Amino acid sequence: MQAHTIRTLFGIALLCVAATAAANDVYQWKDANGVTHYSQTPPANSTYKTRATRATNSANQPVDAAANAPVESTQCTTARANIAMLEGKDVVQQDTNGDGKPDKTLSDADRANQLELARAMLKANCISAAAAN
Repeated sequence: MQAHTIRTLFGIALLCVAATAAANDVYQWKDANGVTHYSQTPPANSTYKTRATRATNSANQPVDAAANAPVESTQCTTARANIAMLEGKDVVQQDTNGDGKPDKTLSDADRANQLELARAMLKANCISAAAAN
């Protein structure tokens, strides 16, 4: 029973990594010494600009953080991405042996269990979780 739980949690972690890798926003800011920094996570207590790195039809213009809504937590973003993936029609695979390569295609029951866990994560980590369901 415990091995199944560990595999399930590992699968969720793998889905989280995949969802995070798909998020391609880059944050730019200058520190107190005037040095420009770039990161995939926004700086704490600092003004920054967001630069989208994925190809779009519109120009990738920097956006002031003050004009944006508050940044959503990583757990919330990941949960939403996992829910979207699990609700989709594409095949979802899981790494069950920890080698970093997916080796098991989720069955309908496994997929439903992962979807339930992702929804629970969304509910636990997101203020506006009701809006996502």
